[in-house]
Amino acid sequence: MVGDTPTNENAKSLPVKGSGPETNKSAGQTKQEKKPESLGSFSIFLLQLVIAVLIFRSFIFAPFSIPSESMLPRLMNGDLLLAAKWPYGFSSHSLPFSVPLIPERIFASEPERGDIVIFKHPIDKSDYIKRVIALPGDTIALEDGVVVLNGEPVPQKQMPDFSVELSPNTGCGWGGREIRMGSGEVQCHYTRFRETLPDGRSYDTFDFGPTPADSFAAQTIPQGHIFVMGDSRDNSRDSRFDARAGDAVGIISQDLLVGEASIILWSSKGSAQWYNPVSWFTTVRWSRIGTLL
Repeated sequence: MVGDTPTNENAKSLPVKGSGPETNKSAGQTKQEKKPESLGSFSIFLLQLVIAVLIFRSFIFAPFSIPSESMLPRLMNGDLLLAAKWPYGFSSHSLPFSVPLIPERIFASEPERGDIVIFKHPIDKSDYIKRVIALPGDTIALEDGVVVLNGEPVPQKQMPDFSVELSPNTGCGWGGREIRMGSGEVQCHYTRFRETLPDGRSYDTFDFGPTPADSFAAQTIPQGHIFVMGDSRDNSRDSRFDARAGDAVGIISQDLLVGEASIILWSSKGSAQWYNPVSWFTTVRWSRIGTLL
């Protein structure tokens, strides 16, 4: 039969496309070349993700947990909140571990009275949270537990007692009264007052009765500083006391500000048990999640 089709014998001697040592070697090289490319792409993705998280945490929002009850009733032990990082400007304290990449506070803005602020302790640089009561130029004093701001007592109105269920995250400290409810649940009740600042901003505080910290001699707040207090007035080591590492904070420099508490992201009673999935849900304080601060 006439044509260019090789005989069967000749066909065996011809190289078949896609086979043979040279072809296999090329395929192996291609596979080996793709591996570094995939690994490199994944590494770049991880690096971009880390940078994005660092930027978000440093300049937009960052999570903070509440480890004590000095800000009751607004904040409770076991709350996890988000703090806005931009309201007061940025400094090295805005960055993780206070990395000294920003030499001074930039885009600085002064907080307002009543703001709940997060700041670095002036000595040990740990994170603290308190409420701003007085600003630069204000004169502040305490008389029998009443805040006197620029010579005028800040109005207080007694409110119904604040009650909270006892849990691993929430005990009944001094000043509280344990009450067993009809359901068998044990609650802690605190005497509560509504305090209203001159600009009309209101918030609730606790007062457990006469203590040495209920009196504070009049002092004018210097420029660039703020006077802060905990809402649980008799359970807070704040600007009424000289700063000490791991203890009171003194009058705070605004350069130590980290952010403004914005919203409660999560809240737990601390009673979850890893072997009991039901407790993972019953331990959550659902009513607190999403509370604006």
